[in-house]
Amino acid sequence: MNGAGAHARGGRGDAATTGGGAPGGHGGTPGGPPGRGAPAAGGTPGHGRTEPRTPGGGPDRAPASGVGPGPGPGPASGRGPDPGRASGRGSRSGRGVDPGAGRGPRPGAHDLVLLPPVDVMRPRSADEIPAQGRPPRELQYSLKLDGFRALAFVLGDGKVVLQSRSRRDLAPEFPGIAAHLRDQLPPGIVLDGELCAYREGRLSFTDLLRSPADRARAGVPVSYIAFDLLAVPGRDVRALPLRDRWELLGTALVDAEPPLQRVLATQDEETARDWFRDLRDAGVEGIVAKSLTSTYRAGSTWAWRKIRHMETSDGVLLAVVGPPDRPRALVVRLADGRTVSTSPRLTPAQSREVGALAGDRAGPLAQDPEHGPVRWIDPPLPVELRQLAVRQRQENATFVRVRSEG
Repeated sequence: MNGAGAHARGGRGDAATTGGGAPGGHGGTPGGPPGRGAPAAGGTPGHGRTEPRTPGGGPDRAPASGVGPGPGPGPASGRGPDPGRASGRGSRSGRGVDPGAGRGPRPGAHDLVLLPPVDVMRPRSADEIPAQGRPPRELQYSLKLDGFRALAFVLGDGKVVLQSRSRRDLAPEFPGIAAHLRDQLPPGIVLDGELCAYREGRLSFTDLLRSPADRARAGVPVSYIAFDLLAVPGRDVRALPLRDRWELLGTALVDAEPPLQRVLATQDEETARDWFRDLRDAGVEGIVAKSLTSTYRAGSTWAWRKIRHMETSDGVLLAVVGPPDRPRALVVRLADGRTVSTSPRLTPAQSREVGALAGDRAGPLAQDPEHGPVRWIDPPLPVELRQLAVRQRQENATFVRVRSEG
């Protein structure tokens, strides 16, 4: 199914197939082939650009062609307004809040109403994409991207903090993104989103673990894909329902340029199912279904549900095998409570990832009767696993990544 067809699916009474951040080409068209920037059939000019305005060429910049996301298509003509842009260019007020307030002269401290660290709102895992109700629709479906979760705080004096789920500042690791957000957004704004790297037209989580210099030499671009808004200058908006926060987010990013984009989202269930099926090869993990009435509350909640492709599952990292800063394998607890070792051997990038996040939690070498010499991790870390077939009654799991940053 081509990109235009996927976009047309979003027009069945869907007033909210909006945003960017769909990998696979300039246009960010769902399911579109890499490197093609043609807009979806019936796309309305002004709701989506088919070419990034900023070419690649430096670390953390948007790609010039062929890789990474382009801004997504807007709703087809005559199919209703884009709620993310509902305030329009003529009025940046949204619902009494101006996300662009403060552009120009630097605002005072009263505009910085939300400072790091802030705990994020987390979706709970679900097996199936939930059904959409009859109008007025109560669910938003957005792409679940494979990247680093990060809250973006634009503070005074040109400082930007990219706070991970574990409260670590990722800005030094993504200086190009931090500089771009500082230039594009007013102090006082706080976004929730995902840092995503792209290689050969698909999301590349492993490249996020590389240094900015390494990514620049390899020509690997990074984008910040925003999916929520926590604060605007002078006002904390977490108590507003998602429906209003999404509208304000669209207004705040109406003039934003790549690599800053809004995630691709829809209120049409069938479109979400198409994305779940068609964007898997582009590295999209799945779909996040969110209640449009949900306020932003720290911690996990059933108001947000993540549906990932079924070959991966959540587990817990219990111990490392080998040097704690460069382990060869892991001992993990599966979702059903069983404890198994990972196989095959960790790749160099995976070994460095685990060492960086778990090495300082590793205890002394201990002999485990089932797994041999190990170092127990305290406290344990959440991980993503892919289970393998049973081999001689010994079931293993393949390590995918540590979940503390994603």
